[in-house]
Amino acid sequence: MTGPVRSVSQAFAILRLLADSSALTLSDIGRFVGLSPSSCLNLLKTLVAEGVVERDSRTKLYRLSPPWCAADALRDSRPARLVDRARPLMAAFAQRSEAAVGLWKIVSRDRMQLAVHAESDAGMRLSLADDQRQPLGSGAAGRAIAAVQDVGEVELARRYAPVRWQADLPFARYARQVREASARGFALDQGFTHRGVWTVAAGIADVAPGYCLSASVVAGSRSEAETEALGAALIGLREELILQTG
Repeated sequence: MTGPVRSVSQAFAILRLLADSSALTLSDIGRFVGLSPSSCLNLLKTLVAEGVVERDSRTKLYRLSPPWCAADALRDSRPARLVDRARPLMAAFAQRSEAAVGLWKIVSRDRMQLAVHAESDAGMRLSLADDQRQPLGSGAAGRAIAAVQDVGEVELARRYAPVRWQADLPFARYARQVREASARGFALDQGFTHRGVWTVAAGIADVAPGYCLSASVVAGSRSEAETEALGAALIGLREELILQTG
C-alpha cells in the first residue's frame, strides 16, 4: 500500500503554517516545516505560481493570498499542526540523541500508525519503516498511551491480548509497566517488542485522536541512567511540541 505523497504533505504544512502567521521568511518557513532551503524554495515557488501564496518583493516575506486567508480549515486542524511542528523538532532530537524517533497516531480502537519519523546520521543507527501500523497495546508507545489515557485493567487486557511479543511479557508485568509509565511520565520497552531494541515513549492525550512520541536505540547501548535521561528528554520534546501546537 502506498503512503502519502511527501511533497503534497509538505505543501499543506506550509499553508497551515502561513495560516497561523502574518508573513514569514523563507528561512523561517523551512525551519518550522523541517525543509532544506532549496526544497522549501521550490515548494514556495509552486504555491506562488498557483496563486495560493504571495511573496512581497520588497520584504521577501511570504503570506497566504487573500482568497486562501479565508480558508478556516487550515487554521482549525490542531492534529495537522501537531504533525507539522513535530517534523523539525523530531529531526533535531534524533540528531542530539542518536535515536530513531517516531510520532504515533491512534487510527482505530485497535491500531496506531507511524505519522512521522526521524533518524540521526550516525554511522550505526536504527530506522523506522514509513506508515507502519501496530496493535494499540504494543511497544513502549502502547504502554505510554495507556498511561496518559488512564486506561482501566479490562481495557488494558483487551489491548494487550493481540500483541505478539518477541520476549515473554506476562500481563501482570505489562500492567505494572503501564503504572510505572504513568508515575514517571514515559514508558520503557527493553527488547520485548523487538529483540535488540530499547524504546522509550511519552503519550500525548490532549490532541485528538491521541498521539505518542517514541525514541529507539540499540539494546545495551545506554546505561540505566542514560536511558532515564533519554526518557526525560523525550518528555521535554513532548512539552515543546504541545506548546508550539497551541
